[in-house]
Amino acid sequence: MQYDVFFSISQTPVRGHTPSEAEMLRAFIEEVQAADALGYGTAWVAEAHLSTEVQKRHAQPVVPHWQGEIGLNTDILQLAHHVFARTQRIEVGSAVSNLLVNGGPVAHAERLAAFASLHGLDPAEQRRLRFGVSAGRFDFMNRAHGVVPRDALEAAAWPALKGQIFAEACELFLRLLSGEALSGADAAPTTLRRESFRSDAEWAAVEALGRRAGRLSGGAVHFAPRYDFDVLRIVPNDWRRELVELYVGSHDPALQVRVNQHLPVKVFNLSITAPAVIDATHARMAGAFHPNGGPWARAHMPRTVMVFLNEQDGLLPASRVAAAHAEAEAALSAYWSALEGTLDPNKVAAATDNAVVGDAEAVAQQLAARFHPDDRLMLWFDFFNHDRARVIEDMQRFTERVIPRVAALQATGAQL
Repeated sequence: MQYDVFFSISQTPVRGHTPSEAEMLRAFIEEVQAADALGYGTAWVAEAHLSTEVQKRHAQPVVPHWQGEIGLNTDILQLAHHVFARTQRIEVGSAVSNLLVNGGPVAHAERLAAFASLHGLDPAEQRRLRFGVSAGRFDFMNRAHGVVPRDALEAAAWPALKGQIFAEACELFLRLLSGEALSGADAAPTTLRRESFRSDAEWAAVEALGRRAGRLSGGAVHFAPRYDFDVLRIVPNDWRRELVELYVGSHDPALQVRVNQHLPVKVFNLSITAPAVIDATHARMAGAFHPNGGPWARAHMPRTVMVFLNEQDGLLPASRVAAAHAEAEAALSAYWSALEGTLDPNKVAAATDNAVVGDAEAVAQQLAARFHPDDRLMLWFDFFNHDRARVIEDMQRFTERVIPRVAALQATGAQL
């Protein structure tokens, strides 16, 4: 099993205290330096854009009860330079970058190539940036960058069309990174069919508008390219592509296959995902993964795990387990309440079941039972926790007491 660390850098009040932005970023640097010294593989950092606090003024805020800012990392490339300069071994991952904002796929391709050019100037440099892309967490972030319906037809089709815009952006981004010279018209055309929609009524409305607009043919509604530009090629073009690994933050099977027609693209899995979906993804990617990436491996789809570990000195094992569960319930309750404004005990319980909670032995037992020995885990120690000393201590105790125990349990095939 491979162990990474996930960092949210979420500026939220915890037990009545909200750290300043500078305090949050200093804590992150200290924690990532500790993770580096402890031997964790990759520091995955969440991305967010624009103030969550201010969006509460919108007519339809998406998270009306969230306190503080969901995340402070708005640019993984700048952050990665700081991490690499202050550490020795750990790699960096974007979890995940919004491909549609800040200039869209062309700008992202050029910025990523520029980053890799600078990062790879030292021929001895081998550490990679694991660059994950997505369509964005919340619509208000995308709307600020013009990712909105352009006409009535697009407005009617928007829930389904958004995913196709992301697919178009992915294709352009990947082909530009591979060194191609191309125009916006070179991307595959965007079309929607009945199977793109959840109901017959939604499709009927889009079909009718498409017919009136003259964009319905062959049982599909056709849309103009979202990215319209003349032929171009990004610069720099001569950069060390082996220092960048690509991930798509989507569980859309068709998109996972489509992006791998251009370059090796792994799958980023942040949310709590059903085991059946995880298994289906591995089965699909075993045949769809781009051949230049070698054979598909389970570690190509990292799994996020919230860690509530209590190995505090002076407590008996039963007290440590009880304290860990209390910490988990408090953090998860605050999280769901902030997201939805209502406390749903069933949802909190379900989320706790998907975390690992307890002392070192309990956490090791849960990990050994729930995950495959070849999985890559993104361990989330700072979930609603601004106590940097405690976060670092938990990472250390996890390394010393949990990882060896998991290895022993999996070696013997132990189950809960």
